[in-house]
Amino acid sequence: MDRDDGFEEFYRATRHRVVTVLYALGGDLAEAQDAAQEAYVRAWQRWTKISGYGDPEAWVRTVGYRLLVNRWRKMRNGLAAYRRQGGDVSVGPPSENTVALVTALRRLPEEQRQAIVLHHLADLSVAEIAAQTNTPTGTVKARLARGRKALAALLDTALPEEVTHA
Repeated sequence: MDRDDGFEEFYRATRHRVVTVLYALGGDLAEAQDAAQEAYVRAWQRWTKISGYGDPEAWVRTVGYRLLVNRWRKMRNGLAAYRRQGGDVSVGPPSENTVALVTALRRLPEEQRQAIVLHHLADLSVAEIAAQTNTPTGTVKARLARGRKALAALLDTALPEEVTHA
């Protein structure tokens, strides 16, 4: 018996009922259509055996329903795992100081801003910044000094003595 023998007719005669039943059981038309499609693929792969069953449509409905249940389990387990992880920790708005610093940094020339961020926020040494930016160390030091001075003026803050003589 050819695997396609009678399958196309079976599919046309039963597909609407199978999708309707799965939709009624699951409540989601797209999920019902996906489960039915997968069930029919499996039936087609085994058609020589399934076509001999008393009710091949019941086999397809059962497989489709089991596929729906497996999807529900995966979603439920995924949600449980997400809840165990604690979900997204909500982060409050940035502080006034953070907003002022970011605003001031944006007003600096790019090279100074880059030197300050890499040195003070990324904790890179002057030598590491020089290597990363392909810039002489003396230039990095000058950019840091000028950037700190400009940043202090923008933030209206007095610099510590050791920074003013850098």
